[in-house]
Order: sequence, then structure tokens, then C-alpha cells
Amino acid sequence: MAEIKNYTLNFGPQHPAAHGVLRLVLELDGEVIQRADPHIGLLHRATEKLAESKTFIQSLPYMDRLDYVSMMANEHAYCLAIEKLLGVDVPIRAQYIRVLFSEITRLLNHLLWLGCHGMDCGAMNMLIYCFREREDLFDMYEAVSGARMHAAYFRPGGVYRDLPDTMPQYKHSKIRNAKAMARLNENRQGSLLDFIEDFSKRFPTLVDEYETLLTDNRIWKQRTVGIGVVTPERALNLGFTGAMLRGSGIAWDLRKNQPYEVYDRMDFDIPLGVNGDTYDRYLVRIEEMRQANRIIQQCVDWLRKNPGPVITSNHKVAPPSRVEMKTSMEELIHHFKLFTEGFHVPEGEAYAAVEHPKGEFGIYLISDGANKPYRMKIRPPGYVHLAALDEMSRGHMIADAVAIIGTMDIVFGEIDR
Repeated sequence: MAEIKNYTLNFGPQHPAAHGVLRLVLELDGEVIQRADPHIGLLHRATEKLAESKTFIQSLPYMDRLDYVSMMANEHAYCLAIEKLLGVDVPIRAQYIRVLFSEITRLLNHLLWLGCHGMDCGAMNMLIYCFREREDLFDMYEAVSGARMHAAYFRPGGVYRDLPDTMPQYKHSKIRNAKAMARLNENRQGSLLDFIEDFSKRFPTLVDEYETLLTDNRIWKQRTVGIGVVTPERALNLGFTGAMLRGSGIAWDLRKNQPYEVYDRMDFDIPLGVNGDTYDRYLVRIEEMRQANRIIQQCVDWLRKNPGPVITSNHKVAPPSRVEMKTSMEELIHHFKLFTEGFHVPEGEAYAAVEHPKGEFGIYLISDGANKPYRMKIRPPGYVHLAALDEMSRGHMIADAVAIIGTMDIVFGEIDR
């Protein structure tokens, strides 16, 4: 009698749901997954090794390119680790700006996740809705740093510069008449804070729109309810963090459990799931967007009332202003030394972690007293979650593998590093 055995299928790397860089070797019995083996390394860029040959400040832009959907969140962990080693104090206004942009980054991340996860499961319109809001968020990034994505805005000791008093406006074009142009520029008449405040007032109704499309949609629920269930015990044992852990009902959020910057002054809630399935993790992230919006509004209120410095006054770590540099010989020397040699970090080791949109993102630095890290290790959240793909997809159909990859919210820049 013929021997019946499972057959093996390559899912990706060119499959659209596999992000172009995930090779998933599936062992199938018919259309049911018996085993899923993720093969990674197709986007390996040696970030940790490159950091050893760059000064501390030169390695900062590499952080943006790790999880290239949550740029400033990566910079945040890197700067916190350096500040821990240096013992530098960050001005309070800079801490509020960091929290503000960390939450703007959370919205950027969750909107891309929602658009792509929805599209992977067949809800094509979600991507268009989400990208509409991402445009405004990218404009905030651009106004403050000059770049729409790879901002390099957080710096050891604070942030690169204060929030601008004016918002860039759309200029006259052949394809838009004056009326359309006036409508586009309507909320750009004031400062960046005015623009952010306007967005934060509109955003809750926009989240309601996403929920109208998906939350009670029977096709969406068929694709997500009971798919990729992880019990609270397994979620802890597998090292899950972020929405993957909270979706299983465990209240762990570094912003509450190990507060950094000014998160202990913020009023927000931690959403939790009940069943630990793909649908629960969707609901958790939707509510996280609403809570991030609350934090943004609190930061805007505080920043309006409290001017002040946005980077440390220690000119061995942060450059002096242009005026100081051009009028004082000592400051000119500081400027020259910083941009040629960088700053020397005392011997020691430090680990700093932030509640990244995807989970716990940590940077472990070892310094030997030089101007470059002796060793840098990145703890990415997605890498740990991807390791559980086999366990989460066993017994499911091939189409469910797509929903499970979507619910993990993985970006390969941080997984392959």
C-alpha cells in the first residue's frame, strides 16, 4: 500500500504576506499545517557589529532602520542606554517631547499594522483608511526633524531641537484649485502643537471608522476568532511582550511597570485580551491607539504651558548652539571634538528598554571607555514572537498562517538586524 506522508511547501519569501523577507517552510497534511519553520536572515544588515566601528552618535541613524515603522521608539531605547552609562540628566521638556513622539510613533506603527493585517485577510479598504492618517503623522515627523521616516531626532541628552512654531503648508499646484488648497492648509495655520492637537481631536472618530469596518464584520471574525490562541502561561514562557502578551490577558506594560521619562505622570489605561487569539490582539491594539491619543493630548497641554531647554547643557555630550559656537573659543572646541571624535562613555554596561509598539525593545551596551561601543546587543520584540509561529500555527489552515503573521506585527529590520 502506498505510504502517505506530509508534503513540504515554501511560503515566501516572495509571498506578499511574508513581507518579502520571510521564508516559511510549511509541512502540510492537505491544507492543514503540521509544522512551520521560519527561515530568517534575508535582511541581515549587521547593525550590532557596525555599531562597534562607529561613534555613539553615528550609530543613532541605524536605529531608525531597525523597525522602520517605529523609528523614534528604537532611538529612544538607544538614547536611554547611553544616558544610563553617561549619567546625563535630560531636561523635563525634552522628556515630554520624547513621550509625545513615542506615542505618535505608536500610532504610526499600529496604523500600518492594521492596514496590512486587514489587507492580508481580505479587507482591502483598511490600508487606504490607515494611510490617510499616517500622512498627517509623517508631517509631524517632518516638521520636527526634516525627515518623514528616518528622523534621527532623539539624541543622547534630549532631542535635536524644539518643536517649530509654524507648520509647513501646501503650495499652489496645477492639480488643486485655491479652495482645495485652503481646505488642506486649514489646520496648518498655527504651530506644530496646534496641528497635533487638531489631529488628536479628530483621531477618536477615525478609530471608530476602522471599528465600523472590522470589529463586528463576520468575515473578519471568521478569520481571526480562535486563530493563534496563546494561553497566559505560554505567552510568558515564550517571552512575549507588548500586545502579544496583553492579548493573552497579562497586564505588563513597561510604561506602567517600569516607568521611564514622564510616563508616571500620564493618565492612561492598559487594554487586555481575554482569549489570547488574533481577534483579541486586534482589539488590544485598537484600544492602545485610543490610549496613545490620550497621552498625546496630555503632552500637548503640558508643552504649551512649559517652555525650556530640550537638550542637556553638558557640551561634552550635546553640541553648543550656533551662536555660542561662533562667539566662544571653548564652545568651538566642544563642537569640533563632538563632531570629529564624539563623546567618550565611561566603562560599564547598561540595558535600557522601552515599551515599543511591538513589545519590549531593549538595547544592551558595553563600553570600555572609548568613543565607540565595545559591544551592542539589540533585544527586538518581533524576533521572540516569530519563534512562536510554529506553535501558534499547528493545526490551522495555510490561510490562517497569514492571519498569524499579521497578528504578530513583525518587521524584519529588527528580526534580522
